[in-house]
Amino acid sequence: MQKDDSESSTNFIQNIIEEDLKTQKFEGRVHTRFPPEPNGYLHIGHAKSICLNFGLATQYSGKCNLRFDDTNPSREEEEYVKAIMEDVRWLGFDWDDRLYFSSEYFDQLYEYAVRLIQKGCAYVDELSPEQIREYRGTLTEPGRNSPYRDRLVEENLDLFERMRAGEFAEGERVLRAKIDMASGNLNLRDPVLYRVLKVAHHRTGDKWCIYPMYDFTHGQSDSLEGITHSICTLEFEDHRPLYDWFLKELDIYRPQQIEFARLNLNYTILSKRKLLQLVQEKHVSGWDDPRMPTLSGMRRRGYPPEAIRDFCERIGVAKSNSTVDFALLEHCVRENLNKTSSRVMAVIRPLKVVIENYPEDQVEELIAENNPGDPDAGSRKIPFSRVLYIEQDDFMEDPPKKFFRLAPGREVRLKHAYIIKCEQVIKDENTGEVVELRCTYDPESKSGSSMDGRKVKGTLHWLSVAHAQPAEVRLYNHLFLNENPADEKENPELGVSVNSDSLEIIQDGFIEPFLKDAVGGDRFQFLRLGYFCVDNESSTSGAPVFNRTVTLRDTWAKIAKK
Repeated sequence: MQKDDSESSTNFIQNIIEEDLKTQKFEGRVHTRFPPEPNGYLHIGHAKSICLNFGLATQYSGKCNLRFDDTNPSREEEEYVKAIMEDVRWLGFDWDDRLYFSSEYFDQLYEYAVRLIQKGCAYVDELSPEQIREYRGTLTEPGRNSPYRDRLVEENLDLFERMRAGEFAEGERVLRAKIDMASGNLNLRDPVLYRVLKVAHHRTGDKWCIYPMYDFTHGQSDSLEGITHSICTLEFEDHRPLYDWFLKELDIYRPQQIEFARLNLNYTILSKRKLLQLVQEKHVSGWDDPRMPTLSGMRRRGYPPEAIRDFCERIGVAKSNSTVDFALLEHCVRENLNKTSSRVMAVIRPLKVVIENYPEDQVEELIAENNPGDPDAGSRKIPFSRVLYIEQDDFMEDPPKKFFRLAPGREVRLKHAYIIKCEQVIKDENTGEVVELRCTYDPESKSGSSMDGRKVKGTLHWLSVAHAQPAEVRLYNHLFLNENPADEKENPELGVSVNSDSLEIIQDGFIEPFLKDAVGGDRFQFLRLGYFCVDNESSTSGAPVFNRTVTLRDTWAKIAKK
């Protein structure tokens, strides 16, 4: 049960757990849970909680449950349940046989509510939702007691049973805890425990027309499952006295709640409500749009789960909120892909090159290593011929001083191939656009080193026109231009802050011949262009679509050096 000696430092949650293990507070048990609400897709913020809860259970030879806190059927769907389970498994974690739903406890929660009524700790209220908010008071003013607060126990029991029987319309009756309307903690000012909601539940169907509130469900579910350490984000810190009150009044097992800072990323929104708004308003194609911070979106974009786990480990666990630079997440992705991705060549904005002194009907097969950093990755053969494609950006007719790529009269090296020299520039007669380059090659310079000792500074990627396969390439950028798009004062209208250039679709790109058989999820480094992943939604057999996962430039590494 003790911590692995390989770990060099501990966070404050680990310190609490280790102290509990020493004192045998929970008989030496460590039992955590990840409790999402099935009202949206998981995002990178949830990944931090998943890694923390499942990671702690693994570290201390404990258990971690996956529990869906499904108390609001008006916003919950089975689609979200399936997506969440897929995301947790994709991240590399498993709950074994410990899959739970709060809806499984509805009968027990109802009994708990009856118990509170019988103790005089809960009452049925007839105030409207607006009146309840009015009576609640403010941070500087105490609340007022409801005129229905002092009903007799028998009357409350009767009304609560009639609520369950469907006698009242939504909003007509609620069950409230009787705590303290003058408390400095607004959560203790007689919170609502049950409301009438005549909506079918995705698991229980029409059995219930009253549903427990999240705050009444959360702590009791932890108790029923024997959770030892109930790990929550900081916004639940003010709710802890309420959860403790419930457990005390019900006289049931009490887990220990510990709060930590949630993840905030710049240029990113991590509110499920706002992410749903992006989907509904068609700013993105869906929850799994590769621009979204959802785990399904990141998976589709090509983020490896190992990189996300590494990111969560690096940012650590803190007690105060802060904002993490998105560049750190991209750095973790690059580090992983640099080690694991095969290097290939693709040309996304092609410019034709004709090598005039290369035999017209000749095709060579050149050898290229798949990953210079991994000898076990092997090599492949690339066809080389007289007519090639290079990137338009790799040629300038009148280059500046530090431009080391191709220009009239200048030599460059073609990766894995030969040194070529630009002899002639062919332009469109009407537009003046460069459409073709006429070049010569040095037959003695194969594999990039000239026999006469001359050096060239530029190395370009290329493809043989006769063998290149067409492919659609999608270039993704930040979905938001503003560094803090979640700030409603700065960005009162979410749609206005969306980056209109967050997606560029290039339909006339070209790839190496073998890449036409790549399948969804395959990842590659396109030399000099970035890391790309085969889209698992839009690709078809023999016609892959490539999503840019991340560029090659690592801004975080530069920031870290400074």
